Amino acid sequence: MAFDHLSDRLQMALRRMTGKARLTEKDIEEMMRDVRLSLLEADVNFAVVKKFTKAVKEKALDEKIIKGLNPSQQVVKIVRDELRDLLGGDTAEYAVKSDSLTTVMLTGLQGSGKTTTAGKLALYMRKKHAAKPLLVALDVYRPAAVEQLMTLGKQLDIPVFEKGTDVKPESIAKEALAYAKEHGHTFVIFDTAGRLHIDEAMMDELTRIKETLKPDEIFLVLDAMTGQDAVSVAEHFHGSLGVTGSIITKLDGDTRGGAALSLRHVTGVPIKFMGLGEKLDALDVFHPERMAGRILGMGDVMTLIDKVTDNVDEDDMMNMMEKMASGKFNYNDFLKQLKMIKRMGSLGGLMKLIPGMGKLTKNANIDDKQIVYIEAMIQSMTKQERKNPELLKRNSSRRRRIAQGSGRRVADVNRLIENLDQQMQSFKRMSKMDPNQIDPKNPMKNMPSQAPKQRKKGKGKNRGGFRF
Repeated sequence: MAFDHLSDRLQMALRRMTGKARLTEKDIEEMMRDVRLSLLEADVNFAVVKKFTKAVKEKALDEKIIKGLNPSQQVVKIVRDELRDLLGGDTAEYAVKSDSLTTVMLTGLQGSGKTTTAGKLALYMRKKHAAKPLLVALDVYRPAAVEQLMTLGKQLDIPVFEKGTDVKPESIAKEALAYAKEHGHTFVIFDTAGRLHIDEAMMDELTRIKETLKPDEIFLVLDAMTGQDAVSVAEHFHGSLGVTGSIITKLDGDTRGGAALSLRHVTGVPIKFMGLGEKLDALDVFHPERMAGRILGMGDVMTLIDKVTDNVDEDDMMNMMEKMASGKFNYNDFLKQLKMIKRMGSLGGLMKLIPGMGKLTKNANIDDKQIVYIEAMIQSMTKQERKNPELLKRNSSRRRRIAQGSGRRVADVNRLIENLDQQMQSFKRMSKMDPNQIDPKNPMKNMPSQAPKQRKKGKGKNRGGFRF
């Protein structure tokens, strides 16, 4: 993710104070030097870094913090709160009208990901708000842009309004509004033209489109990989159009994340959405508090819950839990469980959302191909073997056949069998636990370990991988 390097450096700076009964001014000075360097390396605007470190230092030097219990924990909380404020404070609201048409203008430079984001936003609004979206192609300068939007619309089963490349964008916008009202669309996204660089002609055209539409939202789409240039672009667009929010794309990539940390403070433009992958459902609302926790390695339980709620059927989950508790969980259920996990995203991404698991993902070889391997092994089983896991425990020839059919080793099949047993045993122990045994300050303390076991290094494939 874009903040991984910054996250590592900040956590290292804060870790040096862990366990100290008292903090001195020298301790805080050393920490702030490391924090300052971390932010500058992440390409955060210098003025933003200066303000951030000054605020943290002043609060950390408070007499109550210095002399209080667990001062290091209090300083971590200060850093998290300041990061949250830097990223925008509260989650920014976005316009969605329930009783009338909502119109959104997408703007940005060429190559920032506007057209793909238009499709993602349309899908998001249909799934989250039961909207009836319409995509409108206003980039009349690149025929490929119109074709791309048409392709996205077809893929998502969302209609696209276009008039080719010979009609002025303002005229297309006006016709699209009338079309949307006539056909009952409730959320209209206008994909405008971009340029390689900001120029007066582009801004004049966007201003005319704005006057024609009077949109509810004007989103600026920014590529996280452009670094501090993204902040400069945002200032120009906001000054000319009065941008209501931004959408940061490619936050899942190997970028430093400085633009996202600088944007709100420098421009006043809130980040409302973030793109976290190439898939069309990889668009999420930007929550400053959740992102601050993720940067500091605290996980993001709320986002994890949202992913589970969106991708896992409650009845299926309850049925699976009942089967685990009764010992009737089989490989058909395991396969269904894997499909649920795949819908939620990558294994590494999910692990980072779990508090305390972020460090594990940095040192471990968590590979999504492991799911593919498991699926291949299960699909190489007979119907009877899937329904009755005991058949594989008693028959080594069955395990050899499955290994050959899936292109894996017998040892891999043995680990799959062991994993299924461990999963059921862990669930049984959890279901029998007395709720009074759970420590409210550390609810994971007495839980059975669910961390993947690292395989011993040796010869052959997947050396140093994880048990499935």
